[in-house]
Amino acid sequence: MTDRPAPDRPAPTPTPEPDRPHDLVGIGIGPFNLSLAALAHNIPTAPDDPRPLAATFYEQRPAFHWHPGLLLDGASLQVPFLADLVTLADPSSPWSFLNYLRTRDRLFPFYFAERFHIQRAEYDAYCRWVTEQLPGLHFGHQVDAVRWNAERALFEVDFTQLDPDGEAEALGRAYACHIALGIGTEPFVPEPLRPLAEAPSVPVLHSADYLRHREQLLAADHITVIGSGQSGAEVFLDLLRARPEGAEKLHWLARTQAFAPMEYSKLGLEHFTPDYSRYFHALPETARDELVPRQWQLHKGIDADTIAAIHDELYRRTLHGGWPDATLTPGVHVRTAGRLANTRVELHLEHTQQGTRSRLTTDAVILATGYRERPLDALLGGLDPYLRRDTSNRPRIDDQYRLILDRAVTGHVYVQNAERHTHGVGAPDLGLAAWRSATILNNLTGTTPYPLPERTAFTTFGLTTGHPRVPAQAPALIPLSQSV
Repeated sequence: MTDRPAPDRPAPTPTPEPDRPHDLVGIGIGPFNLSLAALAHNIPTAPDDPRPLAATFYEQRPAFHWHPGLLLDGASLQVPFLADLVTLADPSSPWSFLNYLRTRDRLFPFYFAERFHIQRAEYDAYCRWVTEQLPGLHFGHQVDAVRWNAERALFEVDFTQLDPDGEAEALGRAYACHIALGIGTEPFVPEPLRPLAEAPSVPVLHSADYLRHREQLLAADHITVIGSGQSGAEVFLDLLRARPEGAEKLHWLARTQAFAPMEYSKLGLEHFTPDYSRYFHALPETARDELVPRQWQLHKGIDADTIAAIHDELYRRTLHGGWPDATLTPGVHVRTAGRLANTRVELHLEHTQQGTRSRLTTDAVILATGYRERPLDALLGGLDPYLRRDTSNRPRIDDQYRLILDRAVTGHVYVQNAERHTHGVGAPDLGLAAWRSATILNNLTGTTPYPLPERTAFTTFGLTTGHPRVPAQAPALIPLSQSV
């Protein structure tokens, strides 16, 4: 079957006129800014300006790839396929996942497959299809600095164009009325293991690089996986299935007190609604900071099917007597680590409940230790005098996903997936991508190209007088002093 362009493909976005700056420059092309680019395509600039919004996006990488090191066979997204780039804001968009299937003549196979959760590799292929069809995306462009030009009342965006080998090829500058930051996250390596992860002779690597080094890892005599989330579980399961029975030689360690399932109840999922994001944003800073760590099971737990698959595989290996050589230990953290004979690793462990300490010698370590938001300071150094920060020196972000800047800056800097401290656990969730992008575009244009629902959850978060979520016929709250 041959690839075909999307039917009814929109006309290319016009390039800015010589004296017209970009209305929007996006920095980074991951799923969130790709969602913004798709929804920004061909919408009007402003109520009194019907011209299509002039938007352009820059990405340092040569092409779109979404977590390539974890595109394991059979690994599925943890959100339904409706959480694509556009559908939850505009189901009629030509950039929807269903339209992607239509262009591939795969709608009927998908219909009969009855898959609400698609495979990660398919999501990656869908996003790459959008990047191939959508104009205004510039890969191989590294943004170096963002400044505010007070004389022109515009943002200056300096970038370096890179050749296929990642070497500097040319310098450039763009001017923009507004900026959208979508630089994503980066793999997190715990401090005790950073020297080993940087040493070439010892296979200590983050799960983000797992597939690239899988064959080397499988050749190791003993393998340790660290991390209790979905990535750790999927890597452990993949290794377990690939190791010979009775000689698995696997350790799986986690700081959490259990290999716990992700909270996936229907009402629990309402923490990933716009309603909850608004509620969380309105909380005091101290309350938000206390709340996020306690909600780890909403986004750092393990899919129940993956837990079941691990247990099934372990159980299968007991059918002929004996136990698999696999040790699963939660409640453990790595105090220090070092090399032995330049090829092995010694982990110094401590059990948080017992208070006991031990050592583990292993030949390879996979760090499924998650991701952290990339710091914005280096990129936004030129805006630092205008930037308003909270008591923890983090950027303050308003309810429209804008950095709070000095009033002298008349343009807006929107952020995507850098606002967990202000908007809660839904910040990195793909299910909120289209809604957040639509919110940004509605605010930027001063119009409503994407009308959004006022209510998105059955749960009413918080007790606020006159809360819009309380039905008009609901009885008034009785003051505690009058209650019996």
